[in-house]
Amino acid sequence: IEYNSEAFLVKADGRIESPEEIEDVVVATRKGIPIYIKDVANVNIGKELRTGSATENGHEVVIGTAMMLIGANSRTVAMAVDNRMKEIAPTLPPDILAKTILNRSKLVDATVATVTKNLTEGALLVIVILFAMLGNFRAACITALIIPLSMLLTAIGMVKTHISGNLMSLGALDFGLIVDGGVIITENCIRKLGEKQKHFGRLLTLPERIKEVMAASKEMIQPTVFGQAIILTVYLPLLTFSGVEGKMFEPMALTVIFALLAALLLSLTFVPAMIALFVSKKIDENENFINRYTKNCYKPMLHKALDAPGAIVAFAGLLVMASFLLFNHLGQEFIPALDEKDIALHAVRIPSTSLSQSTAMQLDVEKTLKKFPQVAFVFSKTGTAEMASDPMPPNVSDTFVMLNPPEQWPDPHMKKDAMIAAFETELKKLPGNNYEFTQPIEMRFNELIAGVRSDVAVRVYGDDFQVMQKAAGDIAKVLRKIKGAADVKVAQTEGLPVLEINIHKDATRRLGINSGEILDVIATAIGGGKAGMILEGDRRFDVMVRLPENTRQNPNLIGSIPIALPLGHTNGNIAFIPLREIASITTTEGLNEITRENGKRAIIVEANVRGNDLGSFVEEAKAKIASQVKLPAGLWIDWGGQFENLMSARHHLSIVIPICFLLIFILLFTALHSVKQSLIVFSGVPMALTGGIAALWLRDIPFSISAAVGFIALSGIAVLNGLVMITYIRQLMNEGLNLHDATQQGAITRLRPVLMTALVASLGFVPMALATGTGAEVQIPLATVVIGGLISSTFLTLFVLPCLCVLFMGSAIRQENAELSSIS
Repeated sequence: IEYNSEAFLVKADGRIESPEEIEDVVVATRKGIPIYIKDVANVNIGKELRTGSATENGHEVVIGTAMMLIGANSRTVAMAVDNRMKEIAPTLPPDILAKTILNRSKLVDATVATVTKNLTEGALLVIVILFAMLGNFRAACITALIIPLSMLLTAIGMVKTHISGNLMSLGALDFGLIVDGGVIITENCIRKLGEKQKHFGRLLTLPERIKEVMAASKEMIQPTVFGQAIILTVYLPLLTFSGVEGKMFEPMALTVIFALLAALLLSLTFVPAMIALFVSKKIDENENFINRYTKNCYKPMLHKALDAPGAIVAFAGLLVMASFLLFNHLGQEFIPALDEKDIALHAVRIPSTSLSQSTAMQLDVEKTLKKFPQVAFVFSKTGTAEMASDPMPPNVSDTFVMLNPPEQWPDPHMKKDAMIAAFETELKKLPGNNYEFTQPIEMRFNELIAGVRSDVAVRVYGDDFQVMQKAAGDIAKVLRKIKGAADVKVAQTEGLPVLEINIHKDATRRLGINSGEILDVIATAIGGGKAGMILEGDRRFDVMVRLPENTRQNPNLIGSIPIALPLGHTNGNIAFIPLREIASITTTEGLNEITRENGKRAIIVEANVRGNDLGSFVEEAKAKIASQVKLPAGLWIDWGGQFENLMSARHHLSIVIPICFLLIFILLFTALHSVKQSLIVFSGVPMALTGGIAALWLRDIPFSISAAVGFIALSGIAVLNGLVMITYIRQLMNEGLNLHDATQQGAITRLRPVLMTALVASLGFVPMALATGTGAEVQIPLATVVIGGLISSTFLTLFVLPCLCVLFMGSAIRQENAELSSIS
């Protein structure tokens, strides 16, 4: 309003500001006398109905969780939240302590440290081999420079494509593989420069060095480019992975592709230019001790192999067939379990357990675990939190056991399985609990991806819960007897106590009471009804109306809840009828959990696998369930959990791997223009797979998606040396040497680059294969496959490939030369 030339805002405030004011609110009048809320109810500070609790080291606490946005970097977010918590802590009241109890950046930093250590050690081993076998300090330095320069270019590609540096993206990088192309060109340039210096009897001038380096590089361009292109090509199908394996291995493939492209560019430009400019000193024409020794050992063995080429090829064929038979005896798993250095424990009680009782039992669990010297602290979440991002019933607790560093344990070398067994022994002394052991991130990973927390899930489908429950119990009995079975449990579908209120509809119709009104009264009395809100600064408090706690918690008193009768039935007077007069109140046992998959009811039997591989466990379980469990008509089962991911990935690999092989052969044919010669070089792939399979078997490592990626990478690496050797043999034959002499001289001349490329590629993976740090579990299968495969494929390149050339290549070269002559 306007008054005396001023504008006034009219504000009327009737808000209630204290509990006392609520007591004085008038709810009705009788004969002119006001009836206040304090006359019919107690007003006090209450609490929300609890659906969950949090505890730490045997005491109740409050736990908050920071949720990361999709697409954000987990390490960056975790560190930012941790820093903000440190800023908030000093501002809290003296009796409140806030601390971070689970920080994902701890695991990320540990895995990145493992990868960094492996890459550093691998780079050092590669550089040592370069110095030892090239015999020229400057040439070795130039080749080694490919490593940091290619990594800089790779980092640019990762930044542009938003790939973070982590265990998976950096896990397959091998500096030996990266310098392979540079090694081939450097070795040929050094050999040509040495021969030219010997021919002239003096040092070469810069123009002469440039000319020789240019000629030497041109000789190696084809095998280098096509060899690197083949390795690049085999990584492309990894980009077609979908689901979990796609999320994990697509960054790995892209990172390797970036690194290989950068290395190829540097090998063709930077390396020749640097050699021409800086390798100006006298090159020792005499080979160093290592090269002389290996050549002296190789020559007689090559002579014997070429004298009986058929026997050598047959022996190699037998090795390949034996390895494929051996593959069927390898265990199988989806991805090796990453040791998170902490333990997650799932504690389950009977469905009727209340939240307060479950919390009390959980405090005992924490006190028992805290007694172990390996345990730093224990915290738990029971039931469902205020924000139900992870809903659980009140009888279930997620327990997180955070361990001290191993050096603080009584036995620093204690295995995790032994520790879990010790925990389980002590916890079994506490009655009323069942336990399932896993890891914090692994538990959430399994649940989000497969819908269950365990490694293996058997889903029983049907319509009759009683029949389904019996079948699920029979399946669980079978699973418990299989080697490696742990934490076997059947979903708790029944056993939840229910206070059931059934309205007598005939009585309510006679009295004119609407059933909805009765249900509203029950909901308000038991669950509470919101009547308003009190504001206190920025904080808001709901005003709730419900029965007193002693009445709410007593089923015998719930029947006394008054239900208002319509005025028409009471001559205008207000009257009530007790709930028990118009409804029956009984205690029954109801369903605790209802699971549906694709619209059908399901009961899930879960199991973890320890001391056995996932594939073998499931195959044995399938066979025994089929023979020992007779499913009634209308019931069927399927398998889920990590095994479901394994089956999906295996199906994808059955398509991807043949495509890889086809692409390799197409590129070989493009380079050699001969089906026969392409097949000779392609024979390196099965020989490489032979070594990879044997290496997995010797180290007792099951086949996994990590190992499959190793086989895919290996199939490209295996043909590189064969392509280098067969290209030089063709060159010698075109210069006039006969097939036998050309093969022998070509194999001996290319011995050094073949050994160097194999050694640098395999030794670059050695630190990964022997690593024990956090995250090493994922790298070990991949590195083991590549090292084993390179050993066997090097044997093929040095012995089997020359024998194949002698047996099959002569007619192809003669035909090719005749065609070229007729064209000219």
